[in-house]
Amino acid sequence: MSTDTPGSQSSLHRANLERVLRAVRMAGSLTQAEIARGTGLSAATVSNIVRELKESGTVVVADTSSGGRRARSVSLSGDAGIVVGVDFGHTHLRVAVGNLAHRVLAEESEPLDVDVSAQQGFDRAERMVERLLGQAGFPADKVIGVGLGVPGPIDVETGALGSTAILPGWTGVMPGRELSGRLGMPVHVDNDANLGALGELVWGAGRGLGDLAYIKVASGVGSGLVINGQIYRGPGGTAGEIGHITLDEAGPVCRCGNRGCLETFVGSRYLLNLLNANHPGELSLSRVVQLAQQGDLGCRRVIADAGRQIGMGVATLCNLLNPRRVILGGDLAEAGELVLSPIRDSVARYAIPSAARQLSVVPGTLGGRAEVLGALALVMSEMGETGVL
Repeated sequence: MSTDTPGSQSSLHRANLERVLRAVRMAGSLTQAEIARGTGLSAATVSNIVRELKESGTVVVADTSSGGRRARSVSLSGDAGIVVGVDFGHTHLRVAVGNLAHRVLAEESEPLDVDVSAQQGFDRAERMVERLLGQAGFPADKVIGVGLGVPGPIDVETGALGSTAILPGWTGVMPGRELSGRLGMPVHVDNDANLGALGELVWGAGRGLGDLAYIKVASGVGSGLVINGQIYRGPGGTAGEIGHITLDEAGPVCRCGNRGCLETFVGSRYLLNLLNANHPGELSLSRVVQLAQQGDLGCRRVIADAGRQIGMGVATLCNLLNPRRVILGGDLAEAGELVLSPIRDSVARYAIPSAARQLSVVPGTLGGRAEVLGALALVMSEMGETGVL
């Protein structure tokens, strides 16, 4: 029995094979030329590896065209494995089942009460996963892993959910361990903003980019950062907490204990309070966006002011990280240019000019599905490189 040694031909081949697999797994489908460019491998090396993977049944190769020329498209076999995504939000639970070829096989969303306990939430998630696997026609042993999104920071050392204003009764729960024990499957956990960034990177407005920020504005404000094609979490898992950038040291007290954080000026509770006096009845952020689009001047003003405040936070990100794109998600993103234009105005005013010129600010294309699709992508990014062999 031989063992690969570092620097040997067999270990080099294995490393190259893993690079090709990861590139295809995260993109869904690539031409051989795109694989070569993305991995830095020669066209001949890629061709040999693709032939090997095709013969093993790991990938499927089809004729296509690229730039008007004939090309060969490479994607993972639909039989290579099944992944599951679970997304807990402020008012919903969404579950999706997909394969490694980036095909969503079953998906479902149902309302979730903000006061639901963690145990009740996991009970419902467990039932939904089992039901959707049945609908897709796959047994549990075909599942490679589960991606789980939660609306709060995850402690990277303990796996516990940190303070969350969205599901307050869940603080301290270890969601990955809990769901893994129930399903008997490996579970990878991340916060909803990171998964939104990953979803847009793989499926949406961030495809083909290596550096971007995804900002989710709903009941709170969160951000997912992508650097060199990877989610950046920081050593404590709290990178991207743009909602706690200080805008006014004499402003409202934030749940984090500081004053005047961005979240205190653009979170849904603050925005709705501004409008309650002039809009009797129960308001939601989605309703405010709808009224603004219908021409309500008060709602338009509130959304524009929120956009300018968000833009100040985006300008800070520009000056620190210089991303190529900022993608806006969450309920407020549905306002379109009513919120995007003020964001761009603030970026132009407060960001370093060279960083502002290179930045595009766009709405997400996945809407409320961004996080659950990001959960599917999380499994693909975290699974062992040779997990489909």
